[in-house]
Amino acid sequence: MAERGKPQLFTIPAHRAFADALAAGLIRRFGGEPLGLARGLVLLPNNRAKRAMTDAFVRASEGGLLLPRLVAIGDPGLDEAAGAALDPADDPDPVPPAVPPLQRRMILARLVAEERIRIGQPVDAAEAVRLAGDLSRTLDQLLIEEVAPARLRELDLGEELSDHWRRALALFGIILDRWPGELERLGRIDLADRRARLLRRLAARWRDAPPAGFVCAAGITDSAPAVARLMRCVSELPQGMVVLADLATGMDEGEWQALGPHAPDPVSGFRRRSIETHPQFHLKLLLDRMGVNRTEFETWRGGGGHDATAARGRAIANALAPADFTGKWTSLAAEDRRLAGIAAAELATPAEEAQAIALALREVLETPGRTAALVTPDRGLARRVAAHAARWKIEIDDSAGRPLSILPSGTLLTALAEAATQRFAPLALLTLLKHPLVRFGDARAAWLDGARSLDRVLRGPRPAPGLAGIDDHLANPPERERKRRAEAAAWWPEARGLLAPIEAVFDGGAQPLAALLAALRETAQALCGDTLWSGPAGRAASELLADLEAEAASGPASVDPASLAPLLKTLMDEVAVRPPQGGHPRLAIYGLIEARLQTADLMILGGLNEGTWPGQPAPDPWLAPRIRAELGLPGLERRIGVSAHDLAGALGAPLALITRARRDASQPAIASRFWLRLQALAGERFERARSLERWTRALDDPGVHEPADQPAPSPPAILRPTRIAVTDVDRLKADPYAFYAKRILRLQPLDPVDADPSAAWRGTAVHDVLERWAREDDCRPEALRPRALAMLADERTHPMMRALWQPRLMEAIDWIAAEIARGAAAGRQVLAVEREGRIAISGVTLTGKFDRIDRLPDGNLAVIDYKTGKPPSPAAVRAGFSLQLGLLGLIAERGGYDGIKGEARGFEYWSLGKRADSFGYITSPVDPAGKGDKVLPADFTALAAHHFTEAVAAWLTGGEAFTAKLHPEYAPYAEYDQLMRRDEWYGRER
Repeated sequence: MAERGKPQLFTIPAHRAFADALAAGLIRRFGGEPLGLARGLVLLPNNRAKRAMTDAFVRASEGGLLLPRLVAIGDPGLDEAAGAALDPADDPDPVPPAVPPLQRRMILARLVAEERIRIGQPVDAAEAVRLAGDLSRTLDQLLIEEVAPARLRELDLGEELSDHWRRALALFGIILDRWPGELERLGRIDLADRRARLLRRLAARWRDAPPAGFVCAAGITDSAPAVARLMRCVSELPQGMVVLADLATGMDEGEWQALGPHAPDPVSGFRRRSIETHPQFHLKLLLDRMGVNRTEFETWRGGGGHDATAARGRAIANALAPADFTGKWTSLAAEDRRLAGIAAAELATPAEEAQAIALALREVLETPGRTAALVTPDRGLARRVAAHAARWKIEIDDSAGRPLSILPSGTLLTALAEAATQRFAPLALLTLLKHPLVRFGDARAAWLDGARSLDRVLRGPRPAPGLAGIDDHLANPPERERKRRAEAAAWWPEARGLLAPIEAVFDGGAQPLAALLAALRETAQALCGDTLWSGPAGRAASELLADLEAEAASGPASVDPASLAPLLKTLMDEVAVRPPQGGHPRLAIYGLIEARLQTADLMILGGLNEGTWPGQPAPDPWLAPRIRAELGLPGLERRIGVSAHDLAGALGAPLALITRARRDASQPAIASRFWLRLQALAGERFERARSLERWTRALDDPGVHEPADQPAPSPPAILRPTRIAVTDVDRLKADPYAFYAKRILRLQPLDPVDADPSAAWRGTAVHDVLERWAREDDCRPEALRPRALAMLADERTHPMMRALWQPRLMEAIDWIAAEIARGAAAGRQVLAVEREGRIAISGVTLTGKFDRIDRLPDGNLAVIDYKTGKPPSPAAVRAGFSLQLGLLGLIAERGGYDGIKGEARGFEYWSLGKRADSFGYITSPVDPAGKGDKVLPADFTALAAHHFTEAVAAWLTGGEAFTAKLHPEYAPYAEYDQLMRRDEWYGRER
């Protein structure tokens, strides 16, 4: 065994660029001979740090250089990227291979599902996979901290734990008991266990035979026992050294000791709580496990300095002091409170914050050679900043990547699974068919034309489920939609043929996951071709799907198709797709992990709101906080301390900008505890980036607010229609602009896709039932109820609508049948239903379709309109509106309906609404005695003709402007409100 030397321990303060300082120092120490650096080994925390060190060596060498071997050993993701440096191929007793992460995830999901079934609390496959992910993380923490799972059986929990935590602990214990057997069956071990074994073997090997070159462990903050032992070993090698980032060697000893971890009191057994949220806690824990003292650390000698910020580093350390020691702020010297070089920008919204950051990055480019980087844990903010920068044709890569679930390849797979699960409901189907990857290329335009034609015919309530439901919907169009549906029907077979295979599989119910994935893959390939699997996102989706198919047999035995989409989304959320290199050379966007060891002339720290930076600790659904503490596992809040250390390191740049938004997407936001501490420490010296805030607001500020005027278009006479329906007369008089948009501009509002059945839909359905009853059943009272029941039994009728509407509808239907029978007994006769008619009047053609016209016992006509809602009021009639019945009577009197002649004297609304204790009642806008200020029956058609003639003379044959919302009290419809920009002028025009 080699003789141990004095530990070689160093730290690089935050005000010096870590990578540059480390590279310069190593070149100075070992670059004197040609192969001095090449024989060395540098252990780093993650793969991003390897890239940062490579760039730093290039900058420091200013030419060709043989680099040392760079190995990442402390990646929090436990990636097995150590290679031959830690796992030599000639090892006589090799460490068993690790179980692939996805295989372990699926096995644990199966165990979770089986145990939940056993205790009578079954979960679907998607939830089992989610719980397995949390279980994997908890198991990894046990392995990393070298806590034997058997200790769970030894805990004395007393009666303090709730039943929920006891059940979770029992389930966790059972799964841990079964897991070793699964590993033994596979001949593998856990990845965290394998890394720990490799690190232990490496430390033992180096103690016996130190490597020929130097070994430097740099920037590692992982405090796992195996890592700590290796770093202690490295520090004692003849040419070994440990270099930490921003170790607080100048912190007061009392503060340092207060951080913990604390041993139990020998008398009371009480353990003081460690301050895991402090930025130095994880470093102190690492030093304790290494068995070294911070006084043994020296400041690293090398380049990478901006020493002017050293005083700022002391101020930041004071700002982040433990709560019990913040009282010293009032007695600090001015230089220990000054945050020179740090500016703060507080914006109104996340959109403004992204705009401000993009402006700050853009400004940096005005100075040649100057660099800037955004550091934020908020990936949404990062994407917004990149989008803003793209407006100036500046491409900035987000090195933290984006989850596969929001990238096109991921969203296509999710959309396909959801569409098949929902049996191709309109919204899910159209989302799939219009996806940008579907039919990508030359066939895309024709495909979109077909998809849009299908979109137009799927507006309104959904058709029957499944592809067959779409077939029936297209095959049986109403007269008014026959042409439109014919276009969609001509294209639909192409799409249907591609979707039929996956429908057949998903309709088979619960089945092995591999079968569902195969159907998904084959259909996705048919829809998109190889485009789906191209690019970084496509390759990630292909690899995930291939791995998942390979490991499907390890997971739950049977999977419901409805679980596939959420299962995929859970897994894709955890796959970060990083862009290829090629972004702007002087600008960067980093996540917190990617930003470690990085630096720039200007570091922008974005998203400093509580819940974002620091983020909310992810709960552990398996082990209660007290159990974690008893086992010695890291507290859930330890990541807050790590993020505080990341913040302190980034603030060491020559210039720093911190930003936050005063609200998030839905509610006011609370400033980060780090922001508040810096603000409280600096007081009046807390510098605000006022200019940047003003520029951000000014960039999109229109200057003078000029709201739109109330529109009143006045088209020439040749464009004014000479034909009008009775249903449009009220629209013409109350809201002429809406009439103009509908009849002259020919703009028709579209119903939402997959809309809930509206009042208009209910009215159309009732009218259809009554029309069929009259035409096919000759108004026989006993035939009406079966007609209504058949409509309600239609698959297209929403179950909720059927349940809520059927009782009242059937009572109203029975009332109509009874009224028809009562009228027939009194000599009243139904003449016709749903007939179109027209007359020429005042230079235009008036058209109208009645619901029903009866012949009264005295020979006169009665015009009936069915209402599923509230009938018009007499006040509206007196004001010259709601004259539809009068105009229909006018057409009838003037012979506008074939075969119907006579004087119209009856005008009735048959409402299916509720009155008193029953559904269904009759009201009329006329009264023989003029009671209730109603119109006399003999005057009603003349009154309607008078008001109609006035309207025609003003807007159709005259030159009156089509003013928006002329009489808003009689214009409740809002289809054209957005077009007329109503909210900008309404209330100002009076």
